[in-house]
Amino acid sequence: MVKIYSTPTCTYCNIAKKYLRDKGVKFSDYNVAVDLRRAEEMLHKSRQQGVPVIDFNGKIIVGFDKPGLDREIAAMR
Repeated sequence: MVKIYSTPTCTYCNIAKKYLRDKGVKFSDYNVAVDLRRAEEMLHKSRQQGVPVIDFNGKIIVGFDKPGLDREIAAMR
């Protein structure tokens, strides 16, 4: 299961979500600007406060890291 921790105003979050959609990857999107529990979960997993944080079944990618996303997408298939 892919999870993305993001905020609505984050440009890179929106780019990452569009990229995942374009690649046919289903994901759960958590708005950490309003969901404190998910924000704490994101911080625990990544030790980062910046978004996006993308969790590919425990493999954490911080930011819009296209090569990292491509690697994890390929591993899913």
